[in-house]
Amino acid sequence: MTDALKRLSDEGVAIWLDDLSRKRITSGNLAELIDQQHVVGVTTNPTIFQKAISSGDGYEQQLADLAARKVTVEEAVRMITTADVRDAADILRPVFDATNGQDGRVSIEVDPRLAHNTRATVAEARQLAWLVDRPNTLIKIPATKAGLPAITETIGNGISVNVTLIFSLERYREVMDAYLSGLEKAKAKGLDLSLIHSVASFFVSRVDTEIDKRIDALGTDEAKALRGKAAVANARLAYQTYEEVFGSDRWSALENAGANKQRPLWASTGVKDKAYKDTMYVDDLVAPNTVNTMPEATLLATEDHGEITGNTVAGTYEQARADLDAVEQLGIKYDDVVQLLEDEGVEKFAASWNDLLASTEAELKRLAPSEG
Repeated sequence: MTDALKRLSDEGVAIWLDDLSRKRITSGNLAELIDQQHVVGVTTNPTIFQKAISSGDGYEQQLADLAARKVTVEEAVRMITTADVRDAADILRPVFDATNGQDGRVSIEVDPRLAHNTRATVAEARQLAWLVDRPNTLIKIPATKAGLPAITETIGNGISVNVTLIFSLERYREVMDAYLSGLEKAKAKGLDLSLIHSVASFFVSRVDTEIDKRIDALGTDEAKALRGKAAVANARLAYQTYEEVFGSDRWSALENAGANKQRPLWASTGVKDKAYKDTMYVDDLVAPNTVNTMPEATLLATEDHGEITGNTVAGTYEQARADLDAVEQLGIKYDDVVQLLEDEGVEKFAASWNDLLASTEAELKRLAPSEG
């Protein structure tokens, strides 16, 4: 067994697991991944919870209790998901303490149906932070237009945030601006900036999936030569943008007041196309002060045969820009692709949330005690 995961950690990449279930918590598997696979954080999303809860493993007793109390399905889902996040946060607490709050984090998402409602998103973020009640929680807010002011408001309230569903370089810049604005609000309120943390989840594989589909439709040799290049190029240029923003005078003033950088987090790093190496989105995105959140299959593949050879982002910006420009020259419009991916991302999470509500409602009905 190689120790590629240790090398990855040593390069400044925090390894987070993109999965959570009650079985993973109660079986000791999460603790084992932390102990042996260098995992220092966990991310969840509506799809992950929908899969975990519909599998039924470990949820029966809580569902029966909730059915007996006749709670609404929305309340039941929140009680179940926040219980898992709270337990995972407790398991990761030693990592949180050892890294001074940077890692040891567990993310939980606001109701994705609120993605275009700023005020409701802020209220939900506050409610989730209260419900989980652990300092090592990150509240996930999507990087929609309505999400940006919600990020500022939530950070301004002193609540740590994982900004999700970022696809475009322009939107990523707006996300970092929203974070800095939030820190400035928090500072004006006299809050301790050192306690506020954030990551910006920049999605990777879905960019290749969409652009490759359009490349395949063109079918030319010139187009095919660009297959599998856009996602890594996009993420590398995102890191360049991160370096610019967090090298600015505006940032320096906040850093001097104790603020933490908002780290780029590479999300959607499971490779979808069998033609590509299954660790491509790990091997090719090694840079200091980043997070890579991996599905378990990608984590184990990286451990087994990942090629961690040092920083693979520095010095690549010119080539990355050339690759994206070449895709654009094929007639594949970058702005169209990233907007479509954002819209689809919100829709997919909302669909998963609705599926989760439906399957939970069915379980509550099944387990409801007979009257009398």
